[in-house]
Amino acid sequence: MPAAKTNALRLLDAAGIAYEIREYPFDDDHPTGLHQESLPPELRERMFKTLVTRGEKRGILVFCLPVSEELDMRKCAVAAHDKRVEMVHMKDVLGLTGYIRGGCSPVGMKKKYPVIFDETALLYDSIYVSAGQRGMQMRVETEALIAFVGGVCADVTK
Repeated sequence: MPAAKTNALRLLDAAGIAYEIREYPFDDDHPTGLHQESLPPELRERMFKTLVTRGEKRGILVFCLPVSEELDMRKCAVAAHDKRVEMVHMKDVLGLTGYIRGGCSPVGMKKKYPVIFDETALLYDSIYVSAGQRGMQMRVETEALIAFVGGVCADVTK
């Protein structure tokens, strides 16, 4: 069990959604989780990162995708029903979400933003996402997580 509960974990607890914590060493040079190459491939495939973008019409949009993949901004715009989507500058992430780079969770942001998961999330009964701080992930049932954050799924990777 983690030393301190994050906002994401407190919200899942309050909603009665089960999760499993996995802590790992991190460093600022590898904030996305890709440095976990020693993990078995079947675990790495279930690890999703959370990226914050800004749509031209819709404002802040959150995307969850496998850590080894990159967003396709054209596909993101289509999925978000927007004309154009671009990444939010790193310096703005904390102020918008309450989370720092490398510890951004789709659960418990400062405001409720639209969350779009890459459709590959549906291949797994559970996925790992950040638990709200660097070095801590949570494994959550995929459908429960998507429903809890009001998310949708779409093809958003290159």
